[in-house]
Amino acid sequence: QVQLVESGGGLVQAGGSLRLSCVASGRTFSTYVVGLFRQAPGKEREFVAAISGTGGRTTYADSVKGRFIISRNNAKNTVYLQMNSLKPEDTAVYYCAAARTTTGWGTNPGLWQYDYWGQGTQVTVSS
Repeated sequence: QVQLVESGGGLVQAGGSLRLSCVASGRTFSTYVVGLFRQAPGKEREFVAAISGTGGRTTYADSVKGRFIISRNNAKNTVYLQMNSLKPEDTAVYYCAAARTTTGWGTNPGLWQYDYWGQGTQVTVSS
C-alpha cells in the first residue's frame, strides 16, 4: 500500500514559480513510476509529467514542456514538480499518482494504470 500526499500549491502571479511535492509512504516507493496530473474546473483530468522509479526517465505534456521539471528523491520518498513561467491556464488541482508498471515509455503515460492517487493540491495562477 502506498499513500501519496501533495503539497506546495498556492496562489501565484503569471510568470511566477511554484514547487509541488508528493510525499509517499511505503518502503518500495522507488519501484513505482510517478505521474503528475491536473484538473481544471469543468475540464477533464490531464497528464502533466511522469518520472521513472530511478528518476532516469521523464516525460512531459507538450503544454508544460520547457517550463516544468519533474524530479524525485527516493531517500525522502518524494517527487517534485518545479513549475516555472506559470500561466493562468495552469490553474488546476494537481494530483500525483503511482504506478507499479507501465505499458512502455513510448506509450501514452496518461493511460498507464496508476494504482494509487493523492488528494491533490490547488494551484491558482492570476493574470
